[in-house]
Amino acid sequence: MRLIFLKPSTLSYGAKTVTDQASSPRPLDGITVVSFEHAIAAPFCTRQLADLGARVIKIERPKVGDFARAYDARAKGLSSHFVWTNRSKESLALDAKKPGADAIVDSLLAKADVLVQNLAPGAAARMGLSFEALHERFPRLIVCDISGYGEGGPYEQKKAYDLLIQSEGGFLSVTGGAGEDEIAKAGCSIADIAAGMYAYTGVLSALHLRNKTGKGSRVDVSMLESLVEWMGYPLYYSFDGAPPPPRAGASHSTIYPYGPFPATPGETVMLGLQNEREWALFCEKVMEKPELVQDERFNSNANRSANRDALREIIVGKFAELGTQEVVDRLDKAPIANAQVNTMKQVWEHPQLRARERWVEVDSPQGKLPALLPPGVNRAFEPRMDAIPSIGQHSEAILSELGYSKDEIANLKEVGAL
Repeated sequence: MRLIFLKPSTLSYGAKTVTDQASSPRPLDGITVVSFEHAIAAPFCTRQLADLGARVIKIERPKVGDFARAYDARAKGLSSHFVWTNRSKESLALDAKKPGADAIVDSLLAKADVLVQNLAPGAAARMGLSFEALHERFPRLIVCDISGYGEGGPYEQKKAYDLLIQSEGGFLSVTGGAGEDEIAKAGCSIADIAAGMYAYTGVLSALHLRNKTGKGSRVDVSMLESLVEWMGYPLYYSFDGAPPPPRAGASHSTIYPYGPFPATPGETVMLGLQNEREWALFCEKVMEKPELVQDERFNSNANRSANRDALREIIVGKFAELGTQEVVDRLDKAPIANAQVNTMKQVWEHPQLRARERWVEVDSPQGKLPALLPPGVNRAFEPRMDAIPSIGQHSEAILSELGYSKDEIANLKEVGAL
């Protein structure tokens, strides 16, 4: 498949069209992934494997499918979460508890390279899908288990969702406003995303290890551990009983000035200073107040952070005199890092994404939808950007490939397995 870059005038985000044509080999061409997945963490992992060329067979409950399909209907009637994490996959509708389902799963795993699952705690083991149960029969199979808390420990059987892991992992304690009732969750599924990323890299490392040993291995991914890894800064900042970084809304908790500042009424400038050199430039070229550089209240980051209310009053007063555009012009010339506080509409239309041609179109049960090309551009190959499947769209084709006759497929449907 090759990406054909067109420029439909009706698409404000500058999306391009994807068609199937010959292309350079992708890193995971020839790799087959079977996934018992739902929600975000596992689907995000396997979608990225598909981006690199892997064949991903997504096993879903007949008629109902992955419950993320029903989260909302914002993308032409499809769920925003599902559209994001499930392109380029084949959907096999299969009730694993029905007669004949075990034989189908065994046939799939006999040809698969990777099994990924994020079922409820203990469910995969009860289905005979643990690494220990499979390794003797399928010694080259890699098994990736994604759960809230990982295997072992007192929380092993505890159910987990993204918000709950944000809470358990300490993320909520350092996010939001300063008031006691102002804690805030991330605006996206950050714990699921973290787990999906570690599952993705874990599978890649297991494939690399198999190339050396000839044997499959197990990847055990915990949402809690994934998010806590990302919490390294606030953890070490509060090491050995020290106070944690204070919640500071959209501002940085310990670096100042670093965050949003009003300028023209109704408009916000986001800026960030990282060091004393930038502080001097900011005072001299943006604020035109060089005397602030050596002001004892502001002559180090620690002092600026401790006296942020006084410094904020000075900055906001100056920005109100200048207006947003003049502030941004001065920041750019200094140069001081700054950004717009973009809405989702503005991100769809972002000039940098458009200039780098990062949007393409993919098929779906409801027609074409835009999709962001995977980050991390490698010019040696083009990522796979195939359609988002409907429930069970590929069931008959997959079973035929496994050697099932039309009559046998009909019988499986009759007993409710498909």
